Amino acid sequence: MTLLKPIQSLTLALLGIVTLFAPTAFAQSSYPNKPINFIVPYGAGGGSDARSRQIAQKMSVILKQPIIVDNKPGAGGNIGTEFIARATPDGYTIGMGNFAPMAVNKTLFGNLRYDPETDLLPIILIEKGPLVLVVNPSSPFKSVKEIVEAAKAKPGVLTYSSGGIGGSHQLSAELFKQSAGIDMIHVPYKSGSAGLTDLMAGNVSMMFDQMYSAMPSIKGDKLRAIAITSKKRSPLLPNVPTFAEAGYPKVEVLNWQGLIAPKGTPKAIIDKLNAAANEALKDPQLRELMLSQGNEIGGGTPADFAALIKSESAKWSSVVKTANIKPE
Repeated sequence: MTLLKPIQSLTLALLGIVTLFAPTAFAQSSYPNKPINFIVPYGAGGGSDARSRQIAQKMSVILKQPIIVDNKPGAGGNIGTEFIARATPDGYTIGMGNFAPMAVNKTLFGNLRYDPETDLLPIILIEKGPLVLVVNPSSPFKSVKEIVEAAKAKPGVLTYSSGGIGGSHQLSAELFKQSAGIDMIHVPYKSGSAGLTDLMAGNVSMMFDQMYSAMPSIKGDKLRAIAITSKKRSPLLPNVPTFAEAGYPKVEVLNWQGLIAPKGTPKAIIDKLNAAANEALKDPQLRELMLSQGNEIGGGTPADFAALIKSESAKWSSVVKTANIKPE
């Protein structure tokens, strides 16, 4: 009889623990049972917005719940990314984590109200896309070597355009400048398309632009491609060398984006979202579209994406500090 009381107490305690954790476990196993909010830290109509909507549509079919895309642009992607970081970590707010707000802006702005590596959880890499160095067809430059020689002969004379301070356009050019030991003048515009338009008008010397953006003008002979920032040549531009081939292997830039969630989101939910996104990335139409834009298709584990974010943060922190880039 004396043994019954301890046994009864232990049984009640265990039942209490099971009761305490049962709702959480059920919530995770039944996830998702309502619509998911998908935050895009940029405006509607851009590349990040388009890809987010494509991925969201595929994942909604797989998860059997609506995924509602919500654009929260501003401050170089910081506003939307901070919104994700501060959301309830229950799997019902996720978003697109982009190159700049995840790997550049912490150093560039210096006063972010979120930390990309500690306040957010990576889910999966969606894609990586190289940039291409382009010049006006009337430009005398036909190779990286010729640009470097001209820049060294007349420091601070050549110009390059960008879509604004701290974006991949400028960072690619600054990395090139640092690797080649040259000086060029940055001419920022309010958008990448405006910078490209002025290059085609002959008002600046060159620009690093995303493949998907530059390809129509390259094909239309409105731009001349000089070199690409990926490790290997692109099937879309098989005759255009990489910067590594031109003698500058450190000039490797891939403008990437992937899914993220707030810190504290349960691992079971992260894993379920990862599996759904990996499945979505197998869609033939989506793959064809991504490849046609010159992008490398992502996928893999949350740990794979976390490793990329960490290495990219270290790389671009050094570039920003060396170039002394300040936000607008």
